[in-house]
Amino acid sequence: MSNNTIRSKVEKQARSAIIQYALFRWESAMVIGLTILLMFFLAQPFPGWPIWGWPVLGGLGLVAIIVSSLTDAEANARALQELYQAQFNPRKVLDPQLRREIEQALEYQQRIETHTRKQRAGVLRDRLEDTASQLADWVGNIYKLCIRLDAYRHDPLLAQERASVPKELDSLKARLEIESNSDVRQGLQQVIDSKNKQLDSLRALHGRMKQAELQLEQSLTALATVYSQVQLVDAQDVESGRSERLREDIMEQVARLNDLVESINEVYDYQR
Repeated sequence: MSNNTIRSKVEKQARSAIIQYALFRWESAMVIGLTILLMFFLAQPFPGWPIWGWPVLGGLGLVAIIVSSLTDAEANARALQELYQAQFNPRKVLDPQLRREIEQALEYQQRIETHTRKQRAGVLRDRLEDTASQLADWVGNIYKLCIRLDAYRHDPLLAQERASVPKELDSLKARLEIESNSDVRQGLQQVIDSKNKQLDSLRALHGRMKQAELQLEQSLTALATVYSQVQLVDAQDVESGRSERLREDIMEQVARLNDLVESINEVYDYQR
């Protein structure tokens, strides 16, 4: 499932959550309570008042509360953030630094969502909505990268292999130098070749992880820059193409992170 699809699903869940929130607001409770009291104690405030008058007014009051909640930009952004935090749960990451970086990415995402939802309907709002959709890809890839880095940093077997394989190679090469039996030498050489491949794979994975650490830092800096740029985008920028360049910058970041995550997965899965 693509992250754009995820965002659509999250938005639907957010709307449901906001409607539930609206129904349980104290204002809703007051409307419902007042409607019930009026139905029982002032059923007909004046002649001709229909029996369904108070329930209809109460229902209209609830609808107004729900609509106001659904159009509240900050409430919508908060609901989306809570669902994204469930989707990209920082608590699944053991490393505190990586956890903070996921939380930081989610915070930028929430602020951009809030800014987007405060815009009036139109071309600018549509462009910002498109930007927010791309951010789901971006944050999703940051999360995947952090998950891989966290797994690598807390994998005791890989840590043990990084320490032991070079020593094992040295020992095997030393034995090969003094071994005279051709069959034994052939066996030792095969083991050495296998260990060399294992060491190359370990070094390749370590190199990818170092690259991932640098890319993660760069990507978070770029995300902060995008947040600043989003605040400055206006209707004129839509016409001038500035918003399109911003969109292209985000797509480049998403593609770069996605390629890195895939390359790490290939090396990591091969090593495991």
